[in-house]
Amino acid sequence: MIRAGAIEKGMCLLLKNDPYLVVEREFVNPGKGSAFVRLKLKNLKTGQVLRETIKTNDSVEEADVYDKNAQFLYSDATGYYFMDNESYEQFTVPKQGLEDKQYYLQEGHSYYVTFWEGNPIDIKIPYKIVLTVKEAHEALKGDTVTGATKPVVLETGLTVRVPIFIKQGEKIMINTETNEYVERVNS
Repeated sequence: MIRAGAIEKGMCLLLKNDPYLVVEREFVNPGKGSAFVRLKLKNLKTGQVLRETIKTNDSVEEADVYDKNAQFLYSDATGYYFMDNESYEQFTVPKQGLEDKQYYLQEGHSYYVTFWEGNPIDIKIPYKIVLTVKEAHEALKGDTVTGATKPVVLETGLTVRVPIFIKQGEKIMINTETNEYVERVNS
C-alpha cells in the first residue's frame, strides 16, 4: 500500500483489480479542506483512461509489475512479438490498447516490456527515438517563412511535421510523448 501523496508519474497502481499506469499526477492543496491528488491513469490491460481524485491520507495498492528487457521481432494484426534478451524465449504482447506503440517499435531494437501476473501488458517506449525519413516532398521556392514545416512519413509509418530542410533518407529524433520533431541526427 502507498499513500496517495507519494504517488508519482510512471507508477503502477492496482484499482478495480486491474493494473493502471499513472500518466499524470497533480497535487492540490486547497485553502479549505484536506489536500488531494488528481490522477490520470491508463488501464494497462484495456488502454482505457481513467481520472481519479484521491485524498493524500488515503492509501492505494501498488500493482506487482516487473519489466523485462526484450528485443522486438515483428508485429501482426493481433500482437507484438518479442524475444527475452536473457532466456531467448519468445512472447507476444497483445496489440489491444497499445496500437499507438507501433509507430515507435523498430525490428531488432530492445525495449522494456511490463509484466503483470506473468503476462506482458505494456511496452515502455523511450522518451526520444531516432527514425529515418521514408517520404519527404521537396520544399517549394518561397516556402521560407519563419518556422515553415512540412509533413514527412517515417520508416515506421508515423507522419510528423518537420522543418522544410529535412530530406528523404535523413535521420531525425522524435519526442514519443508528443509525436513532434526534435532535431536532425547526423549519423
